[in-house]
Amino acid sequence: MDPQSILGSGAFRYQLIPDWARLPDGWDFNEVAAVAVDSRDQVYVFSRSAHPVTVFDRDGNFLRSWGEGVFKRAHGLSVAPDDTIFCTDDGDHAVRRCTPEGKILLTLGTPGVPKPYMGGEPFCQCTHTALAPNGDIYVSDGYGNARVHKYSPDGHLIMSWGTSGVGKGEFNLPHNICCDEDGWVYVADRENHRVQIFDGMGRYETEWHDLHRPSALFIPKGHCPYCYVGECGPTFGFNRNASNLGPRVSVVSKQDGKILARLGDRTPTNFPGPFTSPHGIASDSRGDIYVGEVAKTGWGNLFPGVTPSRPRAVLQKLVKVE
Repeated sequence: MDPQSILGSGAFRYQLIPDWARLPDGWDFNEVAAVAVDSRDQVYVFSRSAHPVTVFDRDGNFLRSWGEGVFKRAHGLSVAPDDTIFCTDDGDHAVRRCTPEGKILLTLGTPGVPKPYMGGEPFCQCTHTALAPNGDIYVSDGYGNARVHKYSPDGHLIMSWGTSGVGKGEFNLPHNICCDEDGWVYVADRENHRVQIFDGMGRYETEWHDLHRPSALFIPKGHCPYCYVGECGPTFGFNRNASNLGPRVSVVSKQDGKILARLGDRTPTNFPGPFTSPHGIASDSRGDIYVGEVAKTGWGNLFPGVTPSRPRAVLQKLVKVE
């Protein structure tokens, strides 16, 4: 095992495996916006490519693809307890619930028809979807809104909360969302550099700091005491080469927001680091982590006009080191 490929510390040590999944000849991901894992450890990859949803086994063998001609711009992906897949398309302003083979079961929003910018109605460039233990559906509506919308399992809007701002319950790009086994709702408030936590009715509970542009969230199944957070790095000219700001994956205690481990943080000695822009995260039954990245967009924002020495990986695997 190459020591240089080991990320993290303590109980959170992982071997990094870039370019982990094997696509059919002639295919590419372009960018991976999101990744999810079902009950059989099948890995679903939501990419901005000609084949939006590709499915692999945990060893990286290609199983199937679907969604061709359906999705406009992949953004969020999550798996329900029954293994149906929620695909959040920010370019189409819609969320689709699909079978594992790609049959559409439910559509939230009106595909291709955005609601007015910052008007509060769903959706204007929605970003991600989460499932409560009782089956309720939460959608973060982030690029053209500053809202979270709550739906019943059959797709009826129950309520919405949030507005633009920096206060409690306000958002500056709610970019990702997840629920835990107790029904709490975690929102990656990306450009406010925090994760806000709410109860199931949208009442503010607390928030986590010490994060840089949190973009991806994932809480493993069961009463897991921690959350994985994918953080984007800085993009301004004055700090894009700075240390300890990401891009990275952080492990955060749900109890108090304490950082338990940092994986892959950019430093002067490992510049530019293993990650470019962690945009989607999921883990499997063995504790391995899958990281999807919008590497082309991320690299272009960081280093406009500069071609990387090697193509930046867009789907990486972190294998738990025992």
